[in-house]
Amino acid sequence: VDAQSLAPGDHVKMQAAAQKWVDSSISKTINVPADIGFEAFQDVYLQAYETGCKGCTTYRPNAVTGSVLSVEEDAPKSREIVAKSDDEPSMPHGDVVYIAEPLDRPQALEGNTYKLKWPDSEHAIYITINDIIHGGRRQPFEVFINSKNMEHFAWTVALTRMISAVFRRGGDVSFVVEELKAVFDPRGGAWMQGKYVPSILAAIGGVIERHLISIGFIDGEGMGLKSDPRAQVVNLDQPRGPACPNCGQFGMQMIEGCMTCPNCGHSKCG
Repeated sequence: VDAQSLAPGDHVKMQAAAQKWVDSSISKTINVPADIGFEAFQDVYLQAYETGCKGCTTYRPNAVTGSVLSVEEDAPKSREIVAKSDDEPSMPHGDVVYIAEPLDRPQALEGNTYKLKWPDSEHAIYITINDIIHGGRRQPFEVFINSKNMEHFAWTVALTRMISAVFRRGGDVSFVVEELKAVFDPRGGAWMQGKYVPSILAAIGGVIERHLISIGFIDGEGMGLKSDPRAQVVNLDQPRGPACPNCGQFGMQMIEGCMTCPNCGHSKCG
């Protein structure tokens, strides 16, 4: 017995049996045949009322919306496997797609180390990006992120391993930059070189982006970057107030005895 073989009245009885022990209204979809007549359809609701149901949901399949439950016929086999001989195993025909293997690491690599100073962090973050020459083109191969701030240790190790694994596969890895730059910190970001950076991960993405531009791996035009991709990563490092709970910007100030956000006007005094 399944939902397809139950009559509408049996569906109603099932709902009524459960409704008896529930104070609030409950719902069960009562499937009715597409060719059900008006009188039979009306009886479904009358039976629901008489059995104490507090709600009734019916579904009648049609050519537009289809059916909630349906049984498909067994589809014919799309591919027939035939063995040529008893000694030769039968194999399905088709192209085999191989995932790119990671590039082998040379003994020595050239790269650059960048210093990133993030507000509210006593220690700077050092980002080392090493490159490899592959196919006559210089491209990133691995990333290392280090800091004396041990709060960053776990996620920086995980991040560097994931990014390095992507870089070693080769190909167009510029999407890594866009993914990092799209990360927003709910505690707020920081202003760096006159631009708002939404998170420390976005700042790291910016450093990687500048490096990729400097080695000619990606084009920096039209990406809203500074004209000099080798510009030093700095931070305004000016004293700031706490973060605003409304907009997330730092710089809350005491105005007329109330902590007020100069960015959005939010005040703790209402």
